[in-house]
Amino acid sequence: MNIVEQVTEYLAFCAVERNLSKNTVAAYRRDLERYVNYLQGCGVQALSDVDESTVARFIRLLSAEQQLASGSVARMAASIRGLHRFAVRERWTEVDVARAVSVPNSQHRLPKALSVDEVVRLLEAADTATPLGLRARALAELLYSTGARVSEALALDLDDLAMDERLVRVRGKGSKERLVPIGSLARQAVDAYLTRARPYLVHHGKGTPALFVNERGARLSRQSAGADLEELSRRAHLDPPVSPHVLRHSFATHLLNGGADIRVVQELLGHASVATTQIYTKVTVDQLREVYLSSHPRAQQR
Repeated sequence: MNIVEQVTEYLAFCAVERNLSKNTVAAYRRDLERYVNYLQGCGVQALSDVDESTVARFIRLLSAEQQLASGSVARMAASIRGLHRFAVRERWTEVDVARAVSVPNSQHRLPKALSVDEVVRLLEAADTATPLGLRARALAELLYSTGARVSEALALDLDDLAMDERLVRVRGKGSKERLVPIGSLARQAVDAYLTRARPYLVHHGKGTPALFVNERGARLSRQSAGADLEELSRRAHLDPPVSPHVLRHSFATHLLNGGADIRVVQELLGHASVATTQIYTKVTVDQLREVYLSSHPRAQQR
């Protein structure tokens, strides 16, 4: 097998056996296409021709690019490592040449989180006299109430709602399911959408179990969901416009500010590791400082 065929087989393994999302597999494909182009430029025909110095040189070249963030370099390095681990597993090579290659530390940027007042302004900006306004309100309320990723929210079917139990069944990365509570205001917004908007939107459609649908009655796309939130942001005079992921950041930040245990927030967000959730704790430093200064007897001169 040549290197292109080997990468194709690895991506199929990621999609089928590892059950990674389409977006994740697409990101791996972009990363590895660049890696393959580099290797072919070096005269490499198959992964068995790659040595550790070749991998390290490619990572150094990526790190030297000023336009490429350290997080992007780390992600591409992870894609490359996964490929070479797979090569050993498939016995295309005997040694994992990428295992010992050092990667620059990824500098996590602090998540952008709205204040509680800004969230309220955003949610109340919806024009609930229209079907699209009801949909936008329901989507925004659900994202903020559950902390779901936008892909998870748009993948919801009607059967995933357990309103009597105040729960939503969310399918996360790797098709892992979790039950997430949904607040009363979000339930009211979703009920209003289901009663007054969704029947109108699905009227000309072919029938779909999807919770959120577009004007043709088909499942709502990420682009349309983003446009809904942009319109709410414009009506609420929020600049820059709020993205779906900002509502997820805000959900986690506000829970931690309210005293929620980080392990609980980890479970609600669907993070495999608490280390991923810990980035949100950095957002609460200002609140911790304020409590310390107002409470400790010798924190500041009185």
